[in-house]
Amino acid sequence: MLSRRLLVVVLSLLLPLISKGAEIPVADAAALDAALKTVKAGDVLVLKAGEWKDTRLAIKAEGTKEKPVTLRAATPGGTIFTGDSNLKISGHHVVVEGLWFRDPAQTSGEVIELRTHSKELAYDCVVRGCAVTSAAAVDLGKKTSRFCSIYGTGNTVENCHFEGKNTGGTTMVVWLAEGAEAKHTIRGNYFGPRPRLGKNGGETIRLGDSSTAHLNGHCEVTGNLFERCDGEVEIISIKSNENHIAGNTFLECEGAVTLRHSHRSVVENNLFLANHKKGTGGVRIIGEDHKVTNNWIEGCEGDSSRSAITFMNAIPDSPASGYYQVKRALVQGNTVKDCKVSLTIGEQHDKKCTLPPLDCVIRDNVIINPKRQLLYLVTEAPGWKWENNVMIGKNLGIESLPGVVTEAPKPERVRPAAVAREKVGVAWLR
Repeated sequence: MLSRRLLVVVLSLLLPLISKGAEIPVADAAALDAALKTVKAGDVLVLKAGEWKDTRLAIKAEGTKEKPVTLRAATPGGTIFTGDSNLKISGHHVVVEGLWFRDPAQTSGEVIELRTHSKELAYDCVVRGCAVTSAAAVDLGKKTSRFCSIYGTGNTVENCHFEGKNTGGTTMVVWLAEGAEAKHTIRGNYFGPRPRLGKNGGETIRLGDSSTAHLNGHCEVTGNLFERCDGEVEIISIKSNENHIAGNTFLECEGAVTLRHSHRSVVENNLFLANHKKGTGGVRIIGEDHKVTNNWIEGCEGDSSRSAITFMNAIPDSPASGYYQVKRALVQGNTVKDCKVSLTIGEQHDKKCTLPPLDCVIRDNVIINPKRQLLYLVTEAPGWKWENNVMIGKNLGIESLPGVVTEAPKPERVRPAAVAREKVGVAWLR
């Protein structure tokens, strides 16, 4: 008979083998459906390499944090979905890895959707190291689709590659619902060139929509690289409250990060490198109690709503789809360098926008462009505080302000390095 101590040792060695799930090869959609009938926490569903044309997959499974149910390509990037293919995910703790959706039909709906039904959503699921790419020509017709739609709570999209969205519809959307905060994480992804759509609906990321803009999103958009995302004026459109946009790099993107229908969101430590491309902007502020801090914005050639930093005027009694009044925004520690229009205050979308931004704090910023006017005051802004700012330009644009130094230069801050491409997205697509 085994001694108690020896028994403990044997069980400790066997436990990882006992608890490890099965690895199940999957040859096609029918095989996946069959496997899902018996799948359990910890199992790994391995999709064979090759082209999967016009294939629609739906995975609904229940994993745990320690033992998720995983759906992955046999070789990252080697399982390629083409034509009218898509993937739907629901349940808890499902992980999807290494799939490539190449030149999707984009006729309607989503390529990747984190729900299998309106009542079957994804919770604590992960889409990792996947790609959706298109090389097709721009279609300005009535087609509307999305590369990725995120529902449910606590999901993560990380180290993925999205490029070439060429039809109407946002590249990635977070959808909110009453009674649940989204709490999604979008990190380390590459959002590659998206051509001009020429109309509304060409955002790269949208967090919420007008009908749910009163809800708290609590989403994290961090460490992503956006390159030439030119679909429309809003690169990221924030239509929910209390979101965090941090540590991203925006390279030559025609548009701005827009706090569209949002309160209490934070935009910090982002790098905007526009290289003097036409239409490029920084951050557009709408709503209450936002913080825009420690961003580096350089070489933007946009103006009005595409200025380096823009404060919008509001519509009295604004509808959900309108413009809420800016109140108590904190703009602190930002560096704005060599931008066509560094700061616009009181920009008006139309004549209905008559309410000015109120009680904002502009502190510890450095704004430099010796060849241009720095500030454009479209509307008087009551209750503002200006503290310890350095602004050096052809002229300030308004009378001197307390808290603004216009002559004595301040030691220039060290420009942060751009996010290296090899650190974002998927290595197998580079």
